Amino acid sequence: MDNDEILRSHGEALALFGTRVHAVRDDQWDDPTPCTDWSVRALVNHLTAEQLWVPRLVRDGASITDVGAEYDGDVLGDDPAGAWDRAAVAAVAAFAERGALNRPVQLSYGTQRAGAYCTQMMADAVVHTWDLSRAIGAEERLPDHLATAALREVEPYAPGLSASGLFAPAVEPPADADTLTRLLCLLGRRPCPGRRRPTGQGRRHT
Repeated sequence: MDNDEILRSHGEALALFGTRVHAVRDDQWDDPTPCTDWSVRALVNHLTAEQLWVPRLVRDGASITDVGAEYDGDVLGDDPAGAWDRAAVAAVAAFAERGALNRPVQLSYGTQRAGAYCTQMMADAVVHTWDLSRAIGAEERLPDHLATAALREVEPYAPGLSASGLFAPAVEPPADADTLTRLLCLLGRRPCPGRRRPTGQGRRHT
């Protein structure tokens, strides 16, 4: 993807996750999700914290050490949806600054171009939108172009994800699987038709 496509898909993925955050009922925040160790609140907290890192790494040029434990623990407070909205807006703005996607960013596994970081964040948001959708009983179908972009991003390094212990082992997709199903199976999800409740598979707490 070129830079315009990266920004567009990233912004759309975050907006889509945001619609699911705003659809969470008050009695659903402690419900389980396909991410084995995460409740609905923990999942939203994880994605929100990820967005809070973006301005520090991309705009400020901070290192992992500089940020330290600043975003550990609960970042949602008494207004989870509002906390998500503010973090998402700030992340989108940081990536959208002139020249931002070409800047080097220091990540936990080394230095990368911010454009690659943005694409990874897009893919993460797409997959976790499905996780949250299943957990709260929302629409699980996602835009095919986002699923395609996310699959293209994670496919090259997917074999190493389950080996890292951070993801469940890949699941064999059905022969007629669409792009979203292939993506989810690759990351250890079991998107069985008609099942909206968590399956016990997916990303584990890091």
